[in-house]
Amino acid sequence: MRRWRPSLWLVTGGALAGTLILSLLGLIALRYLAPVLGFRWAALVLALAIGALTLIPWALMQRLILGPVRALSDYAAQVRARPGHMPDPPGRYGTAELREMGKSVTDMAAVLQARETSVRAFADHVTHEVKGPVAAIRAASELLADGDLTPGDRALVAQIDVAARRIDAQLTALSDIARARGSDHRGTATLAGLGLTHDALDLRIHGGDIALPIAADGLRAILDHLLANAAHHGATRVMLTAAPGGLTVADDGTGISPGNRARVFDPFFTTRRDAGGTGMGLAIVDALMRANGGRVVSVDGGPGATFRLTWPRTGAP
Repeated sequence: MRRWRPSLWLVTGGALAGTLILSLLGLIALRYLAPVLGFRWAALVLALAIGALTLIPWALMQRLILGPVRALSDYAAQVRARPGHMPDPPGRYGTAELREMGKSVTDMAAVLQARETSVRAFADHVTHEVKGPVAAIRAASELLADGDLTPGDRALVAQIDVAARRIDAQLTALSDIARARGSDHRGTATLAGLGLTHDALDLRIHGGDIALPIAADGLRAILDHLLANAAHHGATRVMLTAAPGGLTVADDGTGISPGNRARVFDPFFTTRRDAGGTGMGLAIVDALMRANGGRVVSVDGGPGATFRLTWPRTGAP
């Protein structure tokens, strides 16, 4: 049997009407009590009485509106904070309108969770099914390369091997980005605590003791991809600047052209395809940030590439 819930207009209208009626009754009572108690004492008594009675509509508003709204907000925050985990829906919704809104939110969360699961399952299935034939192609190309081939045939075999290696790298990256979309790295970490090093880069850190709202393993995974991207684009120095709720990573490499800035986080987009780039490194960074409540953007900040990472929920600058 469906539980009856009052309409939102009934709750708000009733609370407003009750407050007005109490005020009118107070004026009427003041007229009769003032000659008996004196104006000052009568006003004080009526103010206390009206204040106490006003707590009734306040309590109803808390229970029927504010409480359910906070519970629904907490539910949405839990869904966002823990991808792949479905928390229990709120136990009460208060009004009929809030119940409909709550049902829409929980249904949407379930649909998004199902889609996320299907994406990961599809990526795992494709990776598993295709890696076998790719390995066979690579093995066959290696055997052919050891044979007596003409220069043209040897070049063709080399192209086949390069293509097979690229497919293998793309499959690995596809699996990585599917896992990144569901990664849960709740916690805090500092740049100083990571002990970052890179053989090809001079790393300079500012604000190393500032806590960032992501666990150390998640922050390290993000920075590993950004540092690798910087090294692949000719950078020799990277500046990491942390602030409460945000992190800026700037390098002195070749940079990003204005025409490509809006596309660098798209999966499979790369300007280094001839050099073996998969176009998935920055897409994985974007997926990791979104899965943990943050955003990453490419900004114009210097001679090289500059990426700004923010976690809006923490009041990033």
